[in-house]
Amino acid sequence: MGKGTIMPHDALGSLFHPYAKIGKHCIILHGVTVGGRSEHKQLPIIGDYVVIGAHAIIIGPIMVGDHAVIGAGAVVIKDVPPYAVVAGNPAKIIKYIDKDV
Repeated sequence: MGKGTIMPHDALGSLFHPYAKIGKHCIILHGVTVGGRSEHKQLPIIGDYVVIGAHAIIIGPIMVGDHAVIGAGAVVIKDVPPYAVVAGNPAKIIKYIDKDV
């Protein structure tokens, strides 16, 4: 877990695989799951400055790009590009964050 990453509510009810990588300055809300899938040996890699909403699930050999936002309750099973906002089950890109702001 990277420097500056915070977990409001002490990540209550969250589950993290011990070898998953989480970047710097992320915000991870409660009830989040970050882990593997039985048919894959690789684990998620979460970039820097990522916000993960409550009860989101991020599983499998995926990469979440820097400055991405994972919506509450999203089930992420595919890569998320940088500056993307994803939501739903399975998670889909619903918006890109303006990099110039």
